[in-house]
Amino acid sequence: MTRTLTRNRVVLGLAAGALAGVLAGCGSGNGGGSTTSTPPKKSVEPGVTQVNADLTDFHIALSQKTFKPGSYTFVARNSGHHDHALEIEGPAGEHRTKTLAPGASGTLEVTLKSGTYEIYCPVDGHKDLGMKTKITVGGSSAPVNRTPQNSNGY
Repeated sequence: MTRTLTRNRVVLGLAAGALAGVLAGCGSGNGGGSTTSTPPKKSVEPGVTQVNADLTDFHIALSQKTFKPGSYTFVARNSGHHDHALEIEGPAGEHRTKTLAPGASGTLEVTLKSGTYEIYCPVDGHKDLGMKTKITVGGSSAPVNRTPQNSNGY
């Protein structure tokens, strides 16, 4: 009798484990489809650098920190809960994406020249809430100090 009871419990345990495995494999909890939290990489033309700009409430995170003069495609993704946009202002002029709803992405193609640029969200005063950053394109941002070796300047 004890042997039969133990065998029944083992069989029930195995059946419950198998059922749990089947149920876990059937549902993903997101409607059956797969989703990603990052936008798919867009292919850009040769010689064009892609920069991802993650827009949140209220911060801008760029995928790179250093820039050389040249062509760039900024891929802006609104990861926040409010509408956002990306604007780049500097020596190459002023360039802006359309306003992006939460979860939406947009691209901005810009040819950057040497100098300092301000990158910010132009929507509803978000810039004043800290949604801004600056980049320097080209040479170093700090001047080089040269001290003469002797009184003759050599």
